[in-house]
Amino acid sequence: MPSQFFTYWKLHRTSILLACLSFIFYTVFAYDLERDDFIKLIALFAALFFLCFKLVQFEKWNFNFLLITGLLFRLVFIMAEPNLSQDFYRFIWDGELIKNGVNPYLYTPNEIIGGSKLVLSEIENSKMLFDGMGQLSARHFSNYPPLNQIIFAISSFLGGGSILGSLIVMRLFIIGADLGILYFGRKLIQNLGASNHLAFWYFLNPLVIIELTGNLHFEGVMLFLFVWSLYLISQQKWKLAAPVYGLAIALKLVPLLFLPLFLKHLGLKKSVFFYLIVGMTCAILLIPFYSPIFIDNYSKTVGLWFSNFEFNASIYNLVKKIGVDFYEAKPWELVKSYGSLVPKIVIAIALLLTFFRQNQQLKTLLTSMLILLTSYYLLSATVHPWYIIFLVVLCVFTNYRFPIVWSVTVVLSYFAYANPDYNEHLGLLAVEYILVFGYLGYEISKNNTIKTRFRKKLLKN
Repeated sequence: MPSQFFTYWKLHRTSILLACLSFIFYTVFAYDLERDDFIKLIALFAALFFLCFKLVQFEKWNFNFLLITGLLFRLVFIMAEPNLSQDFYRFIWDGELIKNGVNPYLYTPNEIIGGSKLVLSEIENSKMLFDGMGQLSARHFSNYPPLNQIIFAISSFLGGGSILGSLIVMRLFIIGADLGILYFGRKLIQNLGASNHLAFWYFLNPLVIIELTGNLHFEGVMLFLFVWSLYLISQQKWKLAAPVYGLAIALKLVPLLFLPLFLKHLGLKKSVFFYLIVGMTCAILLIPFYSPIFIDNYSKTVGLWFSNFEFNASIYNLVKKIGVDFYEAKPWELVKSYGSLVPKIVIAIALLLTFFRQNQQLKTLLTSMLILLTSYYLLSATVHPWYIIFLVVLCVFTNYRFPIVWSVTVVLSYFAYANPDYNEHLGLLAVEYILVFGYLGYEISKNNTIKTRFRKKLLKN
């Protein structure tokens, strides 16, 4: 046994040391970092991305090593309070409401704190949760879909009234989902004829580990359901894939964008049944939360993301700069007008991709999804760092890797946390998007060259 250990050490010494160093950096990130310390934050992120690159480079065929390493990195955060996001306070608040039989879509936290909608003593840690979520969240209705709410409720119930207990349960959901993404992702990559080690560009990505396990964003759980459904579709099991896809939508709404793209891939008849099953799944999960005012409350809250908020935008910041400087536009009016236009443009892009691309092939379908979601994020006025994780998942199934570059550069947007007014640094955002657009342009050129050579070869034969 000792001889085997020393042999393994000799073969993998560098990788083990890199993994240990990463473990230390994640520990510092989890327990010794304030989000307004931008220099420390950016230095840790940069170091972790470099170490991630080297680990995948050195051990890409060593599944067990990378699996255990990625799992250990996640377990670092198990007892930590999220330090880059305060959303978890609202998650637990909603969970406590459901646990006490109150529909979280019907009352804002301000209404509950200021009125008699619920006896506050029934909500565990009500004052801490209310203060922690901040006034922006407190004055709005919940915008988290039904399956997300169910997870919040389970976490609050199993957490036993403890904030830390609820955080641990949520983290176990997210870590389990990441393992599921790795499992089904590798299978799907194999079905596409690519090397399944590509899945580790997701599993070991520092943005994924920090924003999902660390800061408790539930994109990972949605992505597990999404990837699982795509794997089932790749196995011609679309009837089983449909309810799983519906669950993904019931957790986060983003997969709704891709529904039109299945039209060519499944064919008209199968697509209709696929959509019906997806819709029924979402409706069943919605029934326990439904009330006459639910739709109005929820749509108003979701609409705010298109018309009121702005963060880490690319094209919108350029439009805003031109509009304000040259046409004296009022920023608060501009964001509302721009926000109302974005969904129309995205729907138009979705229809173009649906009818003018050969989505019968699964890899083409996945590339269409990547194009559509990238377009949406580039147009959007609000792009939080964890949004990019969906692109990272999609890219490992395609010939494009620019989302991995974006997952590195999006860290520059955290500069906004370094000042009390959350003012963004447009110079840093310019660096972020110049690098993203530059690498995207390079990949488009490279892939077009490869396609041209392939066509010429076919013609010669």
